[in-house]
Amino acid sequence: MQLPDIDLAITALTAPLPMGYAQVTPEQWLQAAHAVQHADGRLIALWAGPANAHDAHPKPECMYAAYATQAGAFWLAVPLTSSKLGQMYPDLSALFPAAARMQRAVRDLSGVQATDFDDARPWLNHGAWSADQPPLCQGPQPTLPLSGDLQDYAFVRVEGDGVHEIAVGPVHAGVIEPGHFRFSVVGEKVLRLEQRLGYTHKGIEQRMAQLPPLEAYRLAGRVSGDSTVAYGWAYCMALESACGVQIAPRAAWLRALLLERERVANHLGDLGALGNDAAFAFALAQFSRLREDWLRLSKQVFGHRWLMDCIIPGGVGVNLDRSQCAALAQQCNALESELGKLHEIFESHAGLQDRLMTTGRVAPELAARLGLTGLAGRASSQGVDLRTDHPFAPYDSLNVLKVTHHSGDVAARVAVRFDEVFESLRLMRQMLRDLPEGEVRVTVSLPEQPSRGAGWVEGWRGEVWVALDMSGADASHRILRCHLHDPSWQNWPVLEHAIIGNIVADFPLINKSFNLSYSGQDL
Repeated sequence: MQLPDIDLAITALTAPLPMGYAQVTPEQWLQAAHAVQHADGRLIALWAGPANAHDAHPKPECMYAAYATQAGAFWLAVPLTSSKLGQMYPDLSALFPAAARMQRAVRDLSGVQATDFDDARPWLNHGAWSADQPPLCQGPQPTLPLSGDLQDYAFVRVEGDGVHEIAVGPVHAGVIEPGHFRFSVVGEKVLRLEQRLGYTHKGIEQRMAQLPPLEAYRLAGRVSGDSTVAYGWAYCMALESACGVQIAPRAAWLRALLLERERVANHLGDLGALGNDAAFAFALAQFSRLREDWLRLSKQVFGHRWLMDCIIPGGVGVNLDRSQCAALAQQCNALESELGKLHEIFESHAGLQDRLMTTGRVAPELAARLGLTGLAGRASSQGVDLRTDHPFAPYDSLNVLKVTHHSGDVAARVAVRFDEVFESLRLMRQMLRDLPEGEVRVTVSLPEQPSRGAGWVEGWRGEVWVALDMSGADASHRILRCHLHDPSWQNWPVLEHAIIGNIVADFPLINKSFNLSYSGQDL
């Protein structure tokens, strides 16, 4: 794909880095967006930051967009322009609907806004800071912000005979994270759902700028606890790219092994919970048992049930001996056997299938238009998986099978989970059998000059993106900006469409079939 009038080389990538990067004019910014859309590419992320890696001033001067096409990933920077309304940049939401919430978040966190973008409602700011004190415009040692005004959120109302609203959350029963869901219904049928999130804001991106680059991987791994491996790998990939470091082959294979174990752990938990939400408690009992065994072996072999801090700059902080490899392979075999039996039960249970099929359907055409990604996207014919489309070591030698389904309902999202677990078990057995010898960590030396890098990893939910800007030695190797992007940004808005026409009682099932991160999109 050629981007008109932009001197930017985007090549087919056998490894994800270096990724294309260019500074563009506002006109080129829009030209590039149109070109990506025309080529069936997708928007990965939007964020504001310094104009270049030499700029240590916290006030944002550029807007950034990361895109993916069949050729690979690239990111663009456009300088902000001044107007009577403040610092501005061209709106992308008309081309990429998922950009709308990202643009609202940028306005809350960085105080800049898109031209001709009408939704002025805050997204992440629930009154924790005033609108004229955006958190990411403060220096490395920020002061405690003044609280803003807590205002009623302007939910869109549906009018008509018999229409009423059901408000759910933000406080929920159990341990679910907070989120508000406003249903407009007639009887039990849902006409519209509108979400309000942002209740878990933690200030992670502000905190990243206060940490040494070689230590910030630990915070990156805590953006969304169920994706700690994906975020840890993406951050370390960005750092290693910025530093010009190539990790050892054994370290790359161990990273992939950890990523697949994370994928399996989450799919097992979801399969049990989905069965339970469809009144099939047997599934919850069986998958909880399998998942617990899986997590216990992770703790025994890698030192942590959720594999936190196993991926570190320059490689991994863990290694495997032959007995550990044998134990992991044996567990893969045992799980595959039990999973096959459970899969047959799911497929043959008429009552369960009646609850799953046609429920919460996202048609492939709608999924493509709204930018549905990751696991949920693959259940609606959106065949994107970085492990196959843009493979890096060791995935470039593993022939990963891409799993897709086409019905786009809860049943399809369940089927994707089953198939991906089977494929992950096959991949892990091959990794354990062919694991290269050698070191598991190389030294990462921070460069003297300012630098930037990006990381791009297929987590279990979808693609995780991390963009990193660092100062040089003259500014003590500070992180100037680290943007961490969760695929839930793309998928939360689609959930609002998936529930339309279904009954209220099916929302927990539909919601769980997406299993999106509250924490991951609230930085």
